[in-house]
Amino acid sequence: MSTEVENCAKRRLAFQKTYSQEMGGWRKRSLIDDAKFETLANQEFEKRERKISNTEIAENDDVFAQNGGHPASPKPESVVITSYVIKLKEGLGSVARILKLFENTKTTLLHIESRQTRTKGRTFELFLECQGSKDTLASITNALHQHPVVQDGSVTVVGEKTPNKKELWFPRHISDLDKCTHLLTKFEPDLDYEHPGFADKEYRQRRKMIADIAFDYREGEPIPRIDYVQTEIDTWSHVYRQLKNLHPTHACSDYQQNFEMLERECGYSENNIPQLQDVSTFLKRKTGFQLRPVAGLLSPRDFLASLAFRVFQCTQYVRHGAKPDYSPEPDCVHELLGHVPMMADPTFAQFSQELGIVSLGAADADIEKIATLYWFTVEFGLCKENGEIRAYGAGTLSAYGELKHALSDKPKVLPFDPDVTSLQEYTDDDFQPVFFVIESFEEMMDKVRQFSSRIKRPYEVHYDPFTQCIQLLNSKGMLHQLARNLHSELDNLQRAIDRIHNVTIN
Repeated sequence: MSTEVENCAKRRLAFQKTYSQEMGGWRKRSLIDDAKFETLANQEFEKRERKISNTEIAENDDVFAQNGGHPASPKPESVVITSYVIKLKEGLGSVARILKLFENTKTTLLHIESRQTRTKGRTFELFLECQGSKDTLASITNALHQHPVVQDGSVTVVGEKTPNKKELWFPRHISDLDKCTHLLTKFEPDLDYEHPGFADKEYRQRRKMIADIAFDYREGEPIPRIDYVQTEIDTWSHVYRQLKNLHPTHACSDYQQNFEMLERECGYSENNIPQLQDVSTFLKRKTGFQLRPVAGLLSPRDFLASLAFRVFQCTQYVRHGAKPDYSPEPDCVHELLGHVPMMADPTFAQFSQELGIVSLGAADADIEKIATLYWFTVEFGLCKENGEIRAYGAGTLSAYGELKHALSDKPKVLPFDPDVTSLQEYTDDDFQPVFFVIESFEEMMDKVRQFSSRIKRPYEVHYDPFTQCIQLLNSKGMLHQLARNLHSELDNLQRAIDRIHNVTIN
Protein backbone atom coordinates (compact mmCIF):
# COMPACT_ATOMS: atom_id res chain seq x y z
CA MET A 1 0.00 0.00 0.00
CA SER A 2 1.23 3.50 -0.79
CA THR A 3 2.14 5.97 1.96
CA GLU A 4 -0.66 8.22 0.73
CA VAL A 5 -3.26 5.46 1.23
CA GLU A 6 -1.89 4.60 4.68
CA ASN A 7 -1.92 8.26 5.74
CA CYS A 8 -5.50 8.56 4.54
CA ALA A 9 -6.38 5.49 6.61
CA LYS A 10 -4.85 7.11 9.70
CA ARG A 11 -6.83 10.33 9.13
CA ARG A 12 -10.00 8.31 8.61
CA LEU A 13 -9.58 6.39 11.89
CA ALA A 14 -8.73 9.54 13.84
CA PHE A 15 -11.87 11.16 12.45
CA GLN A 16 -14.01 8.13 13.42
CA LYS A 17 -12.97 8.53 17.05
CA THR A 18 -13.77 12.24 17.01
CA TYR A 19 -17.05 11.63 15.19
CA SER A 20 -18.05 9.04 17.78
CA GLN A 21 -17.67 11.68 20.49
CA GLU A 22 -19.56 14.25 18.42
CA MET A 23 -22.46 11.80 18.08
CA GLY A 24 -22.51 11.15 21.80
CA GLY A 25 -20.77 7.78 21.48
CA TRP A 26 -21.87 4.63 19.65
CA ARG A 27 -21.53 2.09 22.37
CA LYS A 28 -23.63 -0.80 21.18
CA ARG A 29 -23.08 -4.46 21.91
CA SER A 30 -22.51 -5.95 18.48
CA LEU A 31 -20.07 -6.03 15.62
CA ILE A 32 -23.04 -5.24 13.36
CA ASP A 33 -23.68 -1.87 15.00
CA ASP A 34 -19.96 -1.13 14.88
CA ALA A 35 -19.95 -1.77 11.12
CA LYS A 36 -22.98 0.46 10.58
CA PHE A 37 -21.36 3.24 12.58
CA GLU A 38 -18.16 2.87 10.58
CA THR A 39 -20.17 3.29 7.35
CA LEU A 40 -21.77 6.50 8.65
CA ALA A 41 -18.43 7.83 9.89
CA ASN A 42 -16.74 7.05 6.55
CA GLN A 43 -19.48 8.87 4.65
CA GLU A 44 -19.04 11.93 6.85
CA PHE A 45 -15.25 11.63 6.52
CA GLU A 46 -15.51 11.70 2.71
CA LYS A 47 -17.72 14.79 2.87
CA ARG A 48 -15.28 16.65 5.12
CA GLU A 49 -12.26 15.57 3.06
CA ARG A 50 -13.93 16.92 -0.08
CA LYS A 51 -14.76 20.15 1.73
CA ILE A 52 -11.14 20.55 2.87
CA SER A 53 -9.90 19.81 -0.65
CA ASN A 54 -12.25 22.37 -2.19
CA THR A 55 -11.14 24.96 0.39
CA GLU A 56 -7.48 24.34 -0.45
CA ILE A 57 -8.19 24.76 -4.17
CA ALA A 58 -9.99 28.05 -3.51
CA GLU A 59 -7.11 29.31 -1.38
CA ASN A 60 -4.59 28.38 -4.07
CA ASP A 61 -6.70 30.22 -6.66
CA ASP A 62 -6.72 33.33 -4.44
CA VAL A 63 -2.92 33.26 -4.07
CA PHE A 64 -2.49 32.71 -7.80
CA ALA A 65 -4.78 35.65 -8.59
CA GLN A 66 -2.97 37.92 -6.12
CA ASN A 67 0.28 37.18 -7.96
CA GLY A 68 -1.17 38.42 -11.24
CA GLY A 69 -2.60 35.18 -12.53
CA HIS A 70 -6.14 33.90 -12.80
CA PRO A 71 -8.02 31.35 -10.71
CA ALA A 72 -7.81 27.80 -11.98
CA SER A 73 -11.09 27.72 -13.83
CA PRO A 74 -10.36 24.80 -16.19
CA LYS A 75 -11.09 21.33 -14.77
CA PRO A 76 -8.00 19.40 -13.68
CA GLU A 77 -6.70 16.84 -16.13
CA SER A 78 -8.13 13.36 -15.60
CA VAL A 79 -5.63 10.87 -14.22
CA VAL A 80 -5.48 7.37 -15.70
CA ILE A 81 -3.36 4.23 -15.40
CA THR A 82 -2.18 2.89 -18.75
CA SER A 83 -0.38 -0.41 -19.40
CA TYR A 84 1.84 -1.10 -22.42
CA VAL A 85 3.46 -4.16 -23.97
CA ILE A 86 6.47 -3.06 -26.07
CA LYS A 87 8.41 -5.45 -28.26
CA LEU A 88 12.05 -4.44 -28.64
CA LYS A 89 14.41 -5.48 -31.41
CA GLU A 90 17.51 -4.66 -29.37
CA GLY A 91 18.81 -5.95 -26.04
CA LEU A 92 18.00 -4.75 -22.53
CA GLY A 93 20.20 -1.70 -23.11
CA SER A 94 17.35 -0.20 -25.11
CA VAL A 95 15.11 -0.18 -22.04
CA ALA A 96 16.95 2.84 -20.66
CA ARG A 97 16.24 4.72 -23.89
CA ILE A 98 12.53 3.90 -23.58
CA LEU A 99 12.41 5.10 -19.98
CA LYS A 100 13.90 8.46 -20.98
CA LEU A 101 10.53 9.27 -22.55
CA PHE A 102 9.09 9.47 -19.04
CA GLU A 103 11.68 11.91 -17.73
CA ASN A 104 10.50 15.43 -16.89
CA THR A 105 6.85 14.39 -17.10
CA LYS A 106 4.37 14.15 -14.24
CA THR A 107 4.07 10.44 -14.83
CA THR A 108 4.61 7.65 -12.34
CA LEU A 109 5.96 4.26 -13.41
CA LEU A 110 4.02 1.77 -11.29
CA HIS A 111 5.44 -1.47 -12.70
CA ILE A 112 8.26 -2.49 -15.06
CA GLU A 113 8.79 -6.05 -16.26
CA SER A 114 10.88 -7.54 -19.06
CA ARG A 115 10.98 -11.00 -20.62
CA GLN A 116 12.28 -12.75 -23.67
CA THR A 117 9.92 -12.89 -26.62
CA ARG A 118 9.33 -15.59 -29.21
CA THR A 119 8.65 -13.04 -31.95
CA LYS A 120 11.27 -13.31 -34.67
CA GLY A 121 13.56 -10.27 -34.89
CA ARG A 122 12.76 -8.96 -31.41
CA THR A 123 14.73 -10.14 -28.39
CA PHE A 124 12.81 -8.65 -25.48
CA GLU A 125 9.30 -7.69 -24.52
CA LEU A 126 8.75 -4.87 -22.03
CA PHE A 127 5.67 -4.38 -19.85
CA LEU A 128 5.08 -0.91 -18.38
CA GLU A 129 2.28 0.32 -16.13
CA CYS A 130 2.14 4.12 -15.81
CA GLN A 131 -0.02 6.67 -14.04
CA GLY A 132 -0.44 10.23 -15.26
CA SER A 133 -2.76 12.64 -17.01
CA LYS A 134 -4.62 11.28 -20.00
CA ASP A 135 -3.09 13.89 -22.34
CA THR A 136 0.46 13.20 -21.17
CA LEU A 137 0.13 9.46 -21.58
CA ALA A 138 -1.39 9.93 -25.03
CA SER A 139 1.72 11.89 -26.04
CA ILE A 140 3.95 9.18 -24.60
CA THR A 141 2.04 6.54 -26.57
CA ASN A 142 2.67 8.44 -29.82
CA ALA A 143 6.36 8.83 -28.95
CA LEU A 144 6.68 5.11 -28.24
CA HIS A 145 5.30 4.24 -31.68
CA GLN A 146 7.95 6.48 -33.29
CA HIS A 147 10.90 5.43 -31.12
CA PRO A 148 13.88 4.03 -33.07
CA VAL A 149 14.22 0.89 -30.92
CA VAL A 150 10.55 0.03 -31.49
CA GLN A 151 9.17 -0.85 -34.90
CA ASP A 152 5.71 0.01 -36.14
CA GLY A 153 2.97 -2.08 -34.61
CA SER A 154 5.13 -3.20 -31.69
CA VAL A 155 3.45 -1.08 -29.02
CA THR A 156 0.22 -2.41 -27.58
CA VAL A 157 -1.94 -0.62 -25.02
CA VAL A 158 -3.28 -3.53 -22.96
CA GLY A 159 -5.32 -1.59 -20.43
CA GLU A 160 -6.43 1.81 -19.27
CA LYS A 161 -8.24 2.48 -16.02
CA THR A 162 -8.97 5.27 -13.59
CA PRO A 163 -7.04 4.91 -10.31
CA ASN A 164 -9.18 4.04 -7.32
CA LYS A 165 -9.14 7.16 -5.17
CA LYS A 166 -10.97 5.34 -2.37
CA GLU A 167 -8.41 2.57 -2.04
CA LEU A 168 -8.57 1.27 1.50
CA TRP A 169 -5.53 0.32 3.52
CA PHE A 170 -5.45 -3.19 4.93
CA PRO A 171 -2.66 -5.26 6.50
CA ARG A 172 -0.40 -7.10 4.04
CA HIS A 173 1.82 -8.89 6.57
CA ILE A 174 0.97 -10.28 9.98
CA SER A 175 3.21 -7.62 11.56
CA ASP A 176 0.85 -4.97 10.13
CA LEU A 177 -1.67 -6.07 12.75
CA ASP A 178 0.32 -3.84 15.10
CA LYS A 179 -1.52 -1.01 13.30
CA CYS A 180 -4.94 -2.69 13.65
CA THR A 181 -5.66 -1.67 17.24
CA HIS A 182 -8.33 1.00 16.75
CA LEU A 183 -10.99 0.91 19.45
CA LEU A 184 -13.93 2.70 17.91
CA THR A 185 -16.65 1.57 20.30
CA LYS A 186 -15.39 1.16 23.84
CA PHE A 187 -17.34 0.25 26.95
CA GLU A 188 -14.55 1.48 29.17
CA PRO A 189 -15.81 1.60 32.77
CA ASP A 190 -14.55 5.15 33.27
CA LEU A 191 -16.58 6.41 30.27
CA ASP A 192 -19.84 4.45 30.38
CA TYR A 193 -21.92 5.13 33.49
CA GLU A 194 -23.98 1.97 32.78
CA HIS A 195 -20.86 -0.20 33.06
CA PRO A 196 -20.90 -2.38 36.23
CA GLY A 197 -17.43 -1.09 37.11
CA PHE A 198 -18.13 2.61 36.59
CA ALA A 199 -18.07 3.46 40.31
CA ASP A 200 -15.27 1.01 41.17
CA LYS A 201 -12.00 2.98 41.07
CA GLU A 202 -9.83 -0.07 41.78
CA TYR A 203 -11.42 -2.04 38.94
CA ARG A 204 -10.99 0.86 36.56
CA GLN A 205 -7.30 1.16 37.37
CA ARG A 206 -6.75 -2.55 36.83
CA ARG A 207 -8.60 -2.44 33.51
CA LYS A 208 -6.34 0.38 32.37
CA MET A 209 -3.23 -1.56 33.40
CA ILE A 210 -4.30 -4.62 31.41
CA ALA A 211 -5.33 -2.47 28.43
CA ASP A 212 -1.88 -0.82 28.39
CA ILE A 213 -0.29 -4.28 28.13
CA ALA A 214 -2.31 -4.92 24.97
CA PHE A 215 -1.49 -1.50 23.48
CA ASP A 216 2.23 -2.10 24.03
CA TYR A 217 2.20 -5.60 22.52
CA ARG A 218 3.94 -6.17 19.17
CA GLU A 219 3.64 -9.11 16.78
CA GLY A 220 6.08 -11.91 17.53
CA GLU A 221 6.46 -11.13 21.22
CA PRO A 222 5.33 -13.64 23.87
CA ILE A 223 1.96 -12.64 25.25
CA PRO A 224 2.43 -11.10 28.74
CA ARG A 225 1.00 -13.17 31.56
CA ILE A 226 -1.59 -11.72 33.91
CA ASP A 227 -1.52 -12.51 37.61
CA TYR A 228 -5.26 -12.73 38.17
CA VAL A 229 -6.55 -11.73 41.58
CA GLN A 230 -9.04 -13.75 43.61
CA THR A 231 -12.07 -11.60 42.74
CA GLU A 232 -11.39 -12.23 39.04
CA ILE A 233 -10.96 -15.96 39.60
CA ASP A 234 -14.25 -16.04 41.55
CA THR A 235 -16.06 -14.40 38.61
CA TRP A 236 -14.49 -16.90 36.19
CA SER A 237 -15.43 -19.82 38.48
CA HIS A 238 -19.06 -18.75 38.70
CA VAL A 239 -19.48 -18.60 34.92
CA TYR A 240 -17.39 -21.77 34.36
CA ARG A 241 -19.55 -23.92 36.68
CA GLN A 242 -22.85 -22.74 35.23
CA LEU A 243 -21.83 -23.22 31.61
CA LYS A 244 -20.17 -26.59 32.05
CA ASN A 245 -23.41 -27.99 33.46
CA LEU A 246 -25.12 -27.09 30.18
CA HIS A 247 -22.45 -28.44 27.82
CA PRO A 248 -23.81 -32.02 27.52
CA THR A 249 -27.29 -30.83 26.53
CA HIS A 250 -26.67 -27.51 24.77
CA ALA A 251 -23.19 -27.39 23.17
CA CYS A 252 -22.28 -29.05 19.87
CA SER A 253 -20.00 -32.10 20.01
CA ASP A 254 -17.01 -30.32 18.41
CA TYR A 255 -17.13 -27.69 21.14
CA GLN A 256 -17.32 -30.31 23.90
CA GLN A 257 -14.40 -32.35 22.54
CA ASN A 258 -12.19 -29.30 22.17
CA PHE A 259 -13.17 -28.02 25.61
CA GLU A 260 -12.04 -31.29 27.16
CA MET A 261 -8.68 -30.97 25.35
CA LEU A 262 -8.30 -27.42 26.68
CA GLU A 263 -8.87 -28.73 30.20
CA ARG A 264 -6.20 -31.38 29.73
CA GLU A 265 -3.59 -29.26 27.93
CA CYS A 266 -4.14 -25.57 28.73
CA GLY A 267 -5.11 -25.42 32.38
CA TYR A 268 -8.82 -24.79 31.82
CA SER A 269 -10.48 -25.40 35.18
CA GLU A 270 -13.00 -23.91 37.52
CA ASN A 271 -10.32 -22.29 39.66
CA ASN A 272 -7.81 -21.20 37.02
CA ILE A 273 -8.02 -18.59 34.27
CA PRO A 274 -5.81 -19.83 31.40
CA GLN A 275 -3.02 -17.61 30.10
CA LEU A 276 -3.36 -16.41 26.50
CA GLN A 277 0.15 -17.56 25.56
CA ASP A 278 -0.60 -21.17 26.58
CA VAL A 279 -3.91 -21.18 24.73
CA SER A 280 -2.34 -19.53 21.68
CA THR A 281 0.35 -22.24 21.51
CA PHE A 282 -2.37 -24.90 21.69
CA LEU A 283 -4.41 -23.30 18.90
CA LYS A 284 -1.35 -22.83 16.71
CA ARG A 285 -0.69 -26.55 16.91
CA LYS A 286 -4.31 -27.51 16.22
CA THR A 287 -5.45 -25.12 13.47
CA GLY A 288 -2.74 -22.51 12.90
CA PHE A 289 -4.75 -19.84 14.75
CA GLN A 290 -3.05 -17.72 17.38
CA LEU A 291 -4.20 -15.21 19.95
CA ARG A 292 -3.18 -11.57 20.24
CA PRO A 293 -3.97 -9.37 23.26
CA VAL A 294 -6.35 -6.50 22.59
CA ALA A 295 -7.49 -3.64 24.81
CA GLY A 296 -11.20 -3.76 23.93
CA LEU A 297 -13.67 -3.71 21.05
CA LEU A 298 -11.94 -3.26 17.70
CA SER A 299 -13.29 -1.61 14.59
CA PRO A 300 -14.97 -4.24 12.36
CA ARG A 301 -12.32 -3.86 9.65
CA ASP A 302 -9.45 -4.36 12.07
CA PHE A 303 -11.09 -7.34 13.74
CA LEU A 304 -12.05 -9.11 10.51
CA ALA A 305 -8.67 -8.36 8.92
CA SER A 306 -6.95 -10.13 11.81
CA LEU A 307 -8.89 -13.31 11.07
CA ALA A 308 -7.41 -13.32 7.56
CA PHE A 309 -4.01 -14.05 9.18
CA ARG A 310 -5.52 -16.67 11.52
CA VAL A 311 -5.14 -14.27 14.42
CA PHE A 312 -7.91 -13.84 16.98
CA GLN A 313 -7.77 -10.63 19.00
CA CYS A 314 -8.48 -11.57 22.59
CA THR A 315 -8.95 -9.49 25.73
CA GLN A 316 -7.21 -10.34 29.02
CA TYR A 317 -9.39 -8.45 31.49
CA VAL A 318 -12.28 -10.01 33.41
CA ARG A 319 -15.80 -8.58 33.66
CA HIS A 320 -16.81 -6.86 36.88
CA GLY A 321 -17.73 -9.28 39.67
CA ALA A 322 -20.93 -7.40 40.51
CA LYS A 323 -22.58 -8.89 37.41
CA PRO A 324 -20.75 -12.12 36.55
CA ASP A 325 -23.53 -13.34 34.25
CA TYR A 326 -23.48 -10.18 32.15
CA SER A 327 -20.82 -8.19 30.34
CA PRO A 328 -21.49 -5.16 28.12
CA GLU A 329 -18.29 -5.99 26.19
CA PRO A 330 -16.13 -8.95 25.24
CA ASP A 331 -13.85 -10.10 28.05
CA CYS A 332 -11.56 -13.09 28.47
CA VAL A 333 -14.42 -15.11 30.01
CA HIS A 334 -16.42 -14.68 26.79
CA GLU A 335 -13.47 -15.33 24.51
CA LEU A 336 -11.76 -18.20 26.30
CA LEU A 337 -14.99 -20.06 27.08
CA GLY A 338 -16.91 -19.05 23.95
CA HIS A 339 -14.55 -18.58 21.01
CA VAL A 340 -11.42 -20.61 21.69
CA PRO A 341 -12.93 -24.14 21.76
CA MET A 342 -14.40 -23.67 18.28
CA MET A 343 -11.18 -22.07 16.98
CA ALA A 344 -9.56 -25.45 17.68
CA ASP A 345 -11.79 -27.06 15.04
CA PRO A 346 -10.05 -27.09 11.59
CA THR A 347 -13.22 -26.53 9.54
CA PHE A 348 -14.46 -23.73 11.76
CA ALA A 349 -11.01 -22.12 11.78
CA GLN A 350 -10.99 -22.18 7.96
CA PHE A 351 -14.44 -20.59 7.88
CA SER A 352 -13.31 -17.80 10.22
CA GLN A 353 -10.23 -17.06 8.13
CA GLU A 354 -12.22 -16.95 4.89
CA LEU A 355 -14.59 -14.37 6.41
CA GLY A 356 -11.52 -12.31 7.27
CA ILE A 357 -9.99 -12.62 3.81
CA VAL A 358 -13.15 -11.56 1.98
CA SER A 359 -13.32 -8.43 4.17
CA LEU A 360 -9.95 -7.09 2.92
CA GLY A 361 -10.56 -4.07 0.73
CA ALA A 362 -14.35 -4.58 0.76
CA ALA A 363 -16.72 -1.61 0.57
CA ASP A 364 -18.45 -0.34 3.71
CA ALA A 365 -21.79 -1.88 2.72
CA ASP A 366 -20.13 -5.28 2.28
CA ILE A 367 -18.33 -4.96 5.61
CA GLU A 368 -21.75 -4.55 7.23
CA LYS A 369 -22.94 -7.77 5.58
CA ILE A 370 -19.81 -9.71 6.53
CA ALA A 371 -20.05 -8.45 10.12
CA THR A 372 -23.71 -9.52 10.23
CA LEU A 373 -22.81 -12.99 8.93
CA TYR A 374 -20.11 -13.22 11.59
CA TRP A 375 -22.60 -12.19 14.27
CA PHE A 376 -25.21 -14.81 13.39
CA THR A 377 -22.69 -17.62 12.88
CA VAL A 378 -19.50 -17.28 14.93
CA GLU A 379 -21.22 -15.39 17.75
CA PHE A 380 -24.77 -16.77 17.82
CA GLY A 381 -24.88 -19.72 15.44
CA LEU A 382 -26.88 -22.91 15.97
CA CYS A 383 -26.37 -26.25 14.23
CA LYS A 384 -28.22 -29.54 13.76
CA GLU A 385 -26.68 -32.59 15.34
CA ASN A 386 -28.32 -36.04 15.43
CA GLY A 387 -31.72 -34.50 14.90
CA GLU A 388 -31.28 -31.94 17.69
CA ILE A 389 -30.29 -28.27 17.67
CA ARG A 390 -27.07 -27.38 19.46
CA ALA A 391 -25.11 -24.14 19.93
CA TYR A 392 -21.71 -23.40 18.42
CA GLY A 393 -21.68 -19.57 18.65
CA ALA A 394 -19.46 -17.93 21.26
CA GLY A 395 -22.13 -15.44 22.36
CA THR A 396 -24.42 -18.27 23.40
CA LEU A 397 -21.78 -20.68 24.72
CA SER A 398 -20.31 -18.04 27.07
CA ALA A 399 -23.60 -16.79 28.60
CA TYR A 400 -25.75 -19.07 30.76
CA GLY A 401 -29.02 -17.21 30.20
CA GLU A 402 -28.46 -16.76 26.45
CA LEU A 403 -27.59 -20.46 26.02
CA LYS A 404 -30.76 -21.63 27.75
CA HIS A 405 -32.82 -19.11 25.77
CA ALA A 406 -31.30 -20.10 22.40
CA LEU A 407 -32.39 -23.73 22.72
CA SER A 408 -35.83 -22.94 24.12
CA ASP A 409 -39.01 -22.43 22.11
CA LYS A 410 -38.89 -18.63 22.56
CA PRO A 411 -36.65 -17.36 19.74
CA LYS A 412 -37.38 -17.67 16.04
CA VAL A 413 -35.03 -20.20 14.41
CA LEU A 414 -34.48 -19.87 10.65
CA PRO A 415 -32.42 -21.92 8.18
CA PHE A 416 -29.09 -20.33 7.41
CA ASP A 417 -29.05 -18.45 4.11
CA PRO A 418 -26.27 -15.85 3.66
CA ASP A 419 -28.44 -13.62 1.47
CA VAL A 420 -31.06 -13.47 4.24
CA THR A 421 -28.75 -13.68 7.26
CA SER A 422 -26.46 -10.87 6.07
CA LEU A 423 -29.44 -8.48 6.07
CA GLN A 424 -30.99 -9.56 9.37
CA GLU A 425 -31.71 -6.66 11.73
CA TYR A 426 -30.18 -6.86 15.17
CA THR A 427 -31.55 -5.59 18.48
CA ASP A 428 -29.74 -5.61 21.82
CA ASP A 429 -32.62 -4.91 24.17
CA ASP A 430 -32.86 -8.48 25.43
CA PHE A 431 -31.91 -12.01 24.43
CA GLN A 432 -31.49 -12.71 20.73
CA PRO A 433 -34.94 -12.93 19.09
CA VAL A 434 -33.68 -14.65 15.92
CA PHE A 435 -31.15 -17.43 15.37
CA PHE A 436 -29.98 -19.18 12.20
CA VAL A 437 -29.36 -22.91 12.15
CA ILE A 438 -26.94 -24.73 9.83
CA GLU A 439 -27.04 -28.35 8.67
CA SER A 440 -23.25 -28.68 8.91
CA PHE A 441 -20.13 -26.53 8.96
CA GLU A 442 -19.20 -27.77 5.47
CA GLU A 443 -22.56 -26.65 4.07
CA MET A 444 -22.22 -23.28 5.81
CA MET A 445 -18.79 -22.79 4.24
CA ASP A 446 -20.05 -23.65 0.76
CA LYS A 447 -22.92 -21.17 1.05
CA VAL A 448 -20.72 -18.37 2.36
CA ARG A 449 -18.16 -18.99 -0.40
CA GLN A 450 -20.89 -18.57 -3.01
CA PHE A 451 -22.05 -15.40 -1.25
CA SER A 452 -18.48 -14.06 -1.04
CA SER A 453 -17.89 -14.62 -4.76
CA ARG A 454 -20.49 -11.93 -5.47
CA ILE A 455 -18.70 -9.28 -3.40
CA LYS A 456 -17.07 -6.89 -5.86
CA ARG A 457 -13.43 -5.95 -5.30
CA PRO A 458 -10.81 -4.65 -7.73
CA TYR A 459 -8.68 -7.72 -7.00
CA GLU A 460 -8.67 -11.16 -5.41
CA VAL A 461 -6.32 -11.91 -2.54
CA HIS A 462 -4.50 -14.98 -1.31
CA TYR A 463 -2.96 -15.72 2.09
CA ASP A 464 0.50 -17.25 1.99
CA PRO A 465 1.00 -19.17 5.27
CA PHE A 466 4.75 -19.52 4.70
CA THR A 467 5.44 -15.77 4.60
CA GLN A 468 2.27 -14.80 6.54
CA CYS A 469 1.51 -12.28 3.81
CA ILE A 470 -1.61 -11.28 1.88
CA GLN A 471 -0.87 -11.41 -1.85
CA LEU A 472 -2.85 -9.46 -4.44
CA LEU A 473 -3.70 -11.74 -7.37
CA ASN A 474 -3.41 -8.94 -9.91
CA SER A 475 -0.56 -10.10 -12.17
CA LYS A 476 0.06 -13.04 -14.47
CA GLY A 477 3.27 -13.87 -12.63
CA MET A 478 1.47 -14.16 -9.31
CA LEU A 479 -1.27 -16.30 -10.83
CA HIS A 480 1.25 -18.63 -12.51
CA GLN A 481 3.13 -19.07 -9.24
CA LEU A 482 -0.05 -19.88 -7.31
CA ALA A 483 -1.15 -22.31 -10.06
CA ARG A 484 2.18 -24.14 -9.86
CA ASN A 485 1.86 -24.49 -6.09
CA LEU A 486 -1.70 -25.80 -6.39
CA HIS A 487 -0.64 -28.22 -9.13
CA SER A 488 2.03 -29.65 -6.82
CA GLU A 489 -0.53 -30.09 -4.04
CA LEU A 490 -2.96 -31.81 -6.42
CA ASP A 491 -0.24 -34.18 -7.60
CA ASN A 492 0.50 -35.10 -4.00
CA LEU A 493 -3.21 -35.63 -3.34
CA GLN A 494 -3.58 -37.84 -6.41
CA ARG A 495 -0.65 -40.01 -5.33
CA ALA A 496 -2.24 -40.45 -1.91
CA ILE A 497 -5.58 -41.43 -3.50
CA ASP A 498 -3.84 -43.92 -5.82
CA ARG A 499 -1.93 -45.44 -2.90
CA ILE A 500 -5.09 -45.92 -0.83
CA HIS A 501 -6.88 -47.35 -3.86
CA ASN A 502 -4.09 -49.89 -4.50
CA VAL A 503 -4.02 -50.94 -0.82
CA THR A 504 -7.81 -51.45 -0.88
CA ILE A 505 -7.62 -53.63 -4.02
CA ASN A 506 -4.75 -55.74 -2.66
